[in-house]
Amino acid sequence: MDLPVMPPVQPMLARAVDAIPPGMRYEAKWDGFRCLVFRDGDEIELGSRTGKPLTRYFPELADALRAQLPPRCVLDGEIVVAVHGRLDFDALQARVHPADSRVRLLARTTPACFLAFDLLALGDIAALDTPLAERRQVLGAALERARHPLFLAPATDDLELARTWFERYEGAGVDGVMAKPPDLPYRPGERLMLKIKHARTADCVLAGYRVHRKDAEAVGSLLLGLYDGAGVLQYVGGASGFTERRRRELMTELAPLRSPSPAGHPWARWREEAAHEESRMPGSPSRWSGAKDPSWVPLRPELVCEVGYDHLEAGRFRHTVRLVRWRPDRDPASCTYAQLERAPSAALAPGESPLPPLLGA
Repeated sequence: MDLPVMPPVQPMLARAVDAIPPGMRYEAKWDGFRCLVFRDGDEIELGSRTGKPLTRYFPELADALRAQLPPRCVLDGEIVVAVHGRLDFDALQARVHPADSRVRLLARTTPACFLAFDLLALGDIAALDTPLAERRQVLGAALERARHPLFLAPATDDLELARTWFERYEGAGVDGVMAKPPDLPYRPGERLMLKIKHARTADCVLAGYRVHRKDAEAVGSLLLGLYDGAGVLQYVGGASGFTERRRRELMTELAPLRSPSPAGHPWARWREEAAHEESRMPGSPSRWSGAKDPSWVPLRPELVCEVGYDHLEAGRFRHTVRLVRWRPDRDPASCTYAQLERAPSAALAPGESPLPPLLGA
């Protein structure tokens, strides 16, 4: 492979803002896998945000992109899976499987699509310094005859339309809105784009923590739970992002809640693989965790904390959440799923949604 922009490349990133700003180019923020596509003749490589190869997990995409893309190009976009007119992140995540036979089966039963939204190179020309508006124009021309499973991700300069995408289509897999200055160059790894996501809070039970990987005297993340309808404490995700000083303070604050033994803890069986099939607990086997240490410190589930989150999916927080405050006034038993705001179910309808082409895919 010999391209003007060579892998691995870290994609350009975004920083969060509270509201959709005026005067920008707007795109939907998709609930999928960020992916950079490199094509040089018959060679094709799909790279993840972290630089890990994705090509083997999506053979149907590799074949389609090889057939449809310009002979030499580098694109930025998102891999998604659409089920019944909605984006399904769980179905997408299941596509990353170690067994080749399973990969081939899922490629037929839950095929993926690629949404291209930026261009890094075309032919022998690198487009990193070209303004976004011009890059999009060239990308649109290059994908003029694209067909399923390759799509040009819709973009608009209409602020009201962007607000409609944000407000109406979360339940269909639109994770928010991206705002980009029209003259923005492409800068790998830099947070020059803006992202606007839904913000919500929930009261959760604090049931454990992980020790920070670089400091044994500090907390890395807090492990949170919510009670389901049967009264079982289900693991819903972790809160992190603390300063070095706050991580050490948390270790001291939480010491009185440490359980001398895991016996009796709601997640005491977390090391048993079969137990994870019965309920959600931390430390579950995952193809994404790699060599990470799954161990954690159990706490008596007596403390409630309010956390900020953006999206709930399949009974858990999709992303790491933010600790807002302790809630000593709350009874842990009252921390149930019933309190959570759920995005209304909405299909990607023709004529008004940010992604009509996925219907019927």
